[in-house]
Amino acid sequence: MAKRWLPKWVSEYEDRHGKKRYRFRRKGFGQYLFKSAPGTEEFRTEYRACCEGLAAPKIEAGAARTIPGTFDDLISRYYRSPDFLDPSDRTREVYRGVIERWRRKYGSAKVRDLEARHIEDMMAEMLPHRTAANMLRKRLRALMQFAIRQGMAQTNPVIATKPYKVDSAGFHTWSEDEIARYEARHPVGTMARLALDLMLWTGQRGGDARVIGPQHIRQKRLVVRQEKTGAIVSLPILPPLAASIMAAPGGSLVFLLSGHGKPYTRKGFGNKVRQWCDEAGLPQCSAHGLRKAAARRFAEAGCTNQQIKSWTGHTTDSEVSRYTAAADQEALSDAAAEMLMANLRKRLANDSHKSLKKGK
Repeated sequence: MAKRWLPKWVSEYEDRHGKKRYRFRRKGFGQYLFKSAPGTEEFRTEYRACCEGLAAPKIEAGAARTIPGTFDDLISRYYRSPDFLDPSDRTREVYRGVIERWRRKYGSAKVRDLEARHIEDMMAEMLPHRTAANMLRKRLRALMQFAIRQGMAQTNPVIATKPYKVDSAGFHTWSEDEIARYEARHPVGTMARLALDLMLWTGQRGGDARVIGPQHIRQKRLVVRQEKTGAIVSLPILPPLAASIMAAPGGSLVFLLSGHGKPYTRKGFGNKVRQWCDEAGLPQCSAHGLRKAAARRFAEAGCTNQQIKSWTGHTTDSEVSRYTAAADQEALSDAAAEMLMANLRKRLANDSHKSLKKGK
């Protein structure tokens, strides 16, 4: 009997032109036709989305009786569109969570009946959780833009609304003192220290750091494809990180292993870092704050936004600015003062030289 080479629930067929195609068919879930060929990274991304019920959502009882023109109808279409499928797995998971919580209450409502005042009332119901209310507004705005393309709405009422002002700088950026306190509590050779070094000396997200392993090392560099954006970064392995990797137990596909000798899940890793921070007396610190600390260090060293982006994988200067807001203001202002005075001295020297030439 021939060995099956396709993943579970994936089958091959020929379309009407005789071209080989692949589809995902699983009992109780919708069917999905793959856009990419098996063996490619794109195919693996699509397959994961199918297994998680994102690209091939679970068939709910009575779903076939979805009333045309309702949000149930619109959302079902949206889940099959590039608007939803193109972002990363993690991003889709977050989007789907926001939409489904809202859908349970308003799914049967007509799309054409949604007005700005309704959206403002929905957001007000979520107070005092302003960030969650703003997230809902973003998702509804994207959903209504899709509705316009589908001919289910003429305008986007979300545009007429305003998000709540959120007085927060986001995740706390680790200071040098906090980094030193963590290092004192968790010496080189421990998993706790390796976790810090992998994030601090690469500037990567915790979700990416937890899966970094020997296979990512190529010619003394770390080559990482970021889960959230798909961006690929190639980074030199700096001495502190190299020492931490060499001191930790090896022999696995990933550097960071749980107490059971297995890789961490995304949630499990976040919880573990939380525990390690608490042990060091740093309740205000988090995994993501280390990524911001790495960007801060680059800014304090005088690196350009473009140089910082080459490490963090950010694509816009505004994103980098949010991460480097905690850069040492005194050090930066001193550096700016030195550059200013050097430029003035150069200008005075040039003016003096011109005056001498005229005097002759």
